Amino acid sequence: MAERILVVDDELSMREFLQILLSREGFEVDVVSSAEQALEQVNEAWPALIMTDLNMSGLNGLELLREVKARAAQSGRDVEVIVVTAYGSTESAVAAMQAGAADYVTKPFNNAELLLVVKRALERQTLEVENVRLKSQVRGQYHFGNLVGSSRAMAEVYDLIRRIKDTRINCLIEGESGTGKEVVARAVHYSGVRRDGPFVAINCGAIPENLVESELFGYVRGAFTGANRDKKGLMRAAHGGTLFLDEVVSLPLAAQVTLLRALQERRVTPVGSVHEVAVDVRLVAASNVALEDAVADGSFREDLYYRLNVVRIVLPPLRERADDIPELVRHFVRRFSEEYSKELSSISPGAMDILRGYHYPGNVRELQNLIERAVALCQGVQLRENDLPDRVRGAIGAALAVPAPTEFPPEGLNLDALLAAEERRWLMRALDESAGNKTNAARLLQMTFRSFRYRLAKYDLDS
Repeated sequence: MAERILVVDDELSMREFLQILLSREGFEVDVVSSAEQALEQVNEAWPALIMTDLNMSGLNGLELLREVKARAAQSGRDVEVIVVTAYGSTESAVAAMQAGAADYVTKPFNNAELLLVVKRALERQTLEVENVRLKSQVRGQYHFGNLVGSSRAMAEVYDLIRRIKDTRINCLIEGESGTGKEVVARAVHYSGVRRDGPFVAINCGAIPENLVESELFGYVRGAFTGANRDKKGLMRAAHGGTLFLDEVVSLPLAAQVTLLRALQERRVTPVGSVHEVAVDVRLVAASNVALEDAVADGSFREDLYYRLNVVRIVLPPLRERADDIPELVRHFVRRFSEEYSKELSSISPGAMDILRGYHYPGNVRELQNLIERAVALCQGVQLRENDLPDRVRGAIGAALAVPAPTEFPPEGLNLDALLAAEERRWLMRALDESAGNKTNAARLLQMTFRSFRYRLAKYDLDS
């Protein structure tokens, strides 16, 4: 659809000229002779751009510009405005730009230059709309309400995020690899008052030790060989927002000292400089090992630990919140079905039981990867047991080879998974004993044929 431009000019010949010029470029052009008529048009439908004369009877172009921008702000939208005049002055140009004009053009103008101004204004508007859309998408993706899981452990995480999101307080996130520490850090940022500021993430373990300070705090030209320009560093890049330090335990001790001072003074000194620069940064750190242990063995400074550990969020491994697995599975199935343009409507009970019973050494990240693979390879409308990797399905069989525990193990017991595995094993054994005859197999298990068929479907054994 062609972009619509509204031309506002009290001179008929200029309206006709601009209508012809812009129409030839493929734009849809409406023309009106006054600012009052333009506002009526805007009430009916917003154009992509308004081109208005400055000096008109009644409301002038500058007043029209201000009114249009005010209405746009109230309605949550925007429109580009180009001001055109035969009586140009520095004062009027400044006033128009301060009021939000995209550009200011004086008559007589060059047609090619005018068209270039129009196209640039429309391109800028497109970029701004896309930027707003992407920011909104990111906020929605990482808002704490969209973290998946309703277990008691996750409820405690949500509560902490809710209580700290609108503060500048530093926090420490601890948990095994794959538990979602960066997702929580982004939730803290995008759900709070710093959401419009930058979120800068860095994996401290991925930076060579001799480059850590220059990456974090920046450097000035000539600070070292190869420093041919100034670089502001990640802390300054995160000014007004959040800096996320993943694997913070990997920071060398020298960098820990500099970081501590920066957090205390809220200032950084770029490498090679003698001038401090003020920074407004909220720091979120993460570690997959207990920082207390690193403090005890001397590899992490105790004073920095206390500066980071103002609020501590502990993410439990997935095996300790098995009740969240079905919810996570359904979430990832929906997500990857859309991403891979699949029409998956459900997951079979048998596949779900296998996923519930798996131990997930890689935590949520491993579950996510499992579901992505299964969705990508699935050829039906239901995710079934055979869509899961052999190592996951084999985990149930391995569990069956081990006698059921007579006492609770230290990590607790997943009763649902244990009972499901036992039931599946007896169904398969009954089928083997009956040479595949389902009626006889049902009789061996002392159940109705209908009940037997239901359980076969539940465990994906009815093929």
